[in-house]
Amino acid sequence: MFYHDRELQYKVRVDNPNPVFARMLQQAIGGIEGEIRVCLQYMFQAWGARGPAKYRNMLLETGTEEMAHIEMLATAVALNLEGAPVSMQDEFAKDKMVGAIMGGMDPRHILSSGMAAMAVDANGVPFNGSWVVGSGNLAADMYANVMAESTGRVLATRLWEATDDAGMKDMLAFLIARDTMHQNQWLAVIEELGGLNAHPIPNSFPQSQEVQDFSYAFVSTYVGNQETIAGRWAAGPSLDGKGEFRVEKAAPLGGEPKLAAPDPRGHAQTEQMNGEGMIDQAAHKLASIS
Repeated sequence: MFYHDRELQYKVRVDNPNPVFARMLQQAIGGIEGEIRVCLQYMFQAWGARGPAKYRNMLLETGTEEMAHIEMLATAVALNLEGAPVSMQDEFAKDKMVGAIMGGMDPRHILSSGMAAMAVDANGVPFNGSWVVGSGNLAADMYANVMAESTGRVLATRLWEATDDAGMKDMLAFLIARDTMHQNQWLAVIEELGGLNAHPIPNSFPQSQEVQDFSYAFVSTYVGNQETIAGRWAAGPSLDGKGEFRVEKAAPLGGEPKLAAPDPRGHAQTEQMNGEGMIDQAAHKLASIS
């Protein structure tokens, strides 16, 4: 069950409304780096969580906080749209080029939402639920969460750089701070689960069943002369402490694939199913004539 408070988690103030910045803020709502993504990701991870209840409870609390961030950003979009022209006629009259591109404003903020935020990104593309990660493996999900918060923080810092509105900078500074905490929060869970020693994920699968010759080999696919590969991943003990890194030159070990003839019920071309093309057929005819 969810409850709501009528007040925002943090103040949202727009000193100088900017419809173009409203469009940019849409990325932080419905884009792949946005708050809808992390909100649903944490919620679905929580609703499917098995194991210690503390992880489920923490995910629920943080997912609910992300709802508050969507609310803040949606409010910021609406405030930035206040004063935007509902009709573009005046803009066309002033400058046809500006009118043609709507001055960078998203026309759907006029046509679809009535000067309000939408569940879309900065290009108007609807939020995509396939971005939501919830694998049922807590460690794997935490790494996905760190990535989501990292790219979200990158976006928020870029938005901070893109505005000179003091109110917007203040709101974004708050969201950046929360991204800092959430990155550390998910890393803390990974540490609690064993950190690097819990790798490879899932650690419940016996590594004896792997093709172990390749468990810690960096496969170099460079086709030129073999160069010295320098990097932590190329030599020395593996990060999980269970193997030694080495470099292996890529080689075709699988042979050439051979597929069966097409199934007649799939209605490929007759020549495909017979295994003969026109050149082969002509050659057979010539051979029979001679």
